[in-house]
Amino acid sequence: MHCPDEKIKTCLMLRSNGKCIYKFVFVNHKGKSRPLCHIQRKYMMTIENYSQTIQLSRSAGQVFKALTDEIPFWWTTLFEGSADSKNDRFTVRFGDQIYKTIRVEELHENEKVVWYVEDSLIAVPGLKNQKEWIGTMIVWNIIEMENGTVLQLEHIGLQPEIECYAICIDGWRQFVKSLELYVETGKGQPF
Repeated sequence: MHCPDEKIKTCLMLRSNGKCIYKFVFVNHKGKSRPLCHIQRKYMMTIENYSQTIQLSRSAGQVFKALTDEIPFWWTTLFEGSADSKNDRFTVRFGDQIYKTIRVEELHENEKVVWYVEDSLIAVPGLKNQKEWIGTMIVWNIIEMENGTVLQLEHIGLQPEIECYAICIDGWRQFVKSLELYVETGKGQPF
């Protein structure tokens, strides 16, 4: 990758053990290399992960509950496990050929939910890499506003160059709409 500033020698996105690792390094900064967190925002490269934002009229607490305790009501009724504590694991299934096993990576009550995809299968005709979700992270940011809540989804690792991108973003659009319906009306459209 090419970096926009000559002070930066290397910009890498590495995949190690299924996790995406982002590392940006200075060449000429007091003779030391610095990781991403020490680099000013203007030096960061944009990595285009799938994201979607919706506005809801309900409280952040109601949205958080839907993402932790009520997943079967909006995503899929084929739900096993638990998602209401850090390190909990759950599996969502969409018939016999598609599933995701997810670990709860972070929970910040009424503010943020982060899931790490440990295992996945997308066995649809024509899709060669049926395990592309493994090692990706799903980040839900919950922002309480005066008149409701803004919910931001970012699926880190779901990028345009991966094979399942078109199929997967269609799925996210469908299930985020179901989540919106569930939070707003109490009735979603899960698989």
